[in-house]
Amino acid sequence: MAERGRRKTGAAVRSGIVAGIVAGVCVCAAGCSGDGAAAPGGRDDRAADPVRTLHRAADALVAAGTSKARTSMEMATGGTLVTIRGQGVYDYRRQLGQLKVLLPQDPAGTSEHRPITELLAPGALFMKNRGAGVPDDKWVRVETATLSDGNLVTGGATDPFAAAEVLRGTRTATYVGRTEVAGTAVRHYRGTADLTAAAENASAGGRDALRAAAKGFATARVPFDVYLDDEGRIRKVRHRFSFVNGQQREAVAVASTTLLYDFGAPVQVRLPAADDIYAGRIAE
Repeated sequence: MAERGRRKTGAAVRSGIVAGIVAGVCVCAAGCSGDGAAAPGGRDDRAADPVRTLHRAADALVAAGTSKARTSMEMATGGTLVTIRGQGVYDYRRQLGQLKVLLPQDPAGTSEHRPITELLAPGALFMKNRGAGVPDDKWVRVETATLSDGNLVTGGATDPFAAAEVLRGTRTATYVGRTEVAGTAVRHYRGTADLTAAAENASAGGRDALRAAAKGFATARVPFDVYLDDEGRIRKVRHRFSFVNGQQREAVAVASTTLLYDFGAPVQVRLPAADDIYAGRIAE
């Protein structure tokens, strides 16, 4: 999103990542089959078998159909914590979403960025108001499988369904206990997922992007905290990704948080026509 001059403000940029949002700032359900529901006598299988429960979390979202979403992405760069925020809607059955992503102010606090509209689709990310020489009425299209992070980081927001599908690669997990997220009773789990395993078990629309992430991140292991409601749906998930800065060859930590709410909300996502997609050179 931003030019190289902004990268000197302490932004973390890595080789091979699209000049997108990160470059701009720093550059059926678990209860579907009955197995995840509380068993007679009070025993809760979701607490007893966290790994199996989390493998099904993405399916619970598909069963729910749609939701609203809030996202935040935090990264420490040059001793400063930078946060990118997004808000929008997602259709889990069609794997289509729309987010408005807001970049933080410049370090001097003197300039404001227009929100960037992102459309999320199987295998593709579309961005509008991207800047860097792109006309205001045009979209930029990026093939997510060509990104070394599979668009888990590039867009400044993790695709909500991709965030859920990372959990298909859960290797270890523990049940932490009951709590609340935005007034909803949830179960808190903590664990580690493997992106290679997640890609093997992912939907057809998300498989290639997760494979790219498994190869491109500094490690395929992704620590997470996730909160599921009583229907097995994700209400909040926080991943901690690690990639290598292509210039300094330093590991950069990124924490991505996704909040999901208002399940069943109407979602209408219209992808750009071919004539509306920018085909020119994109400035870095």
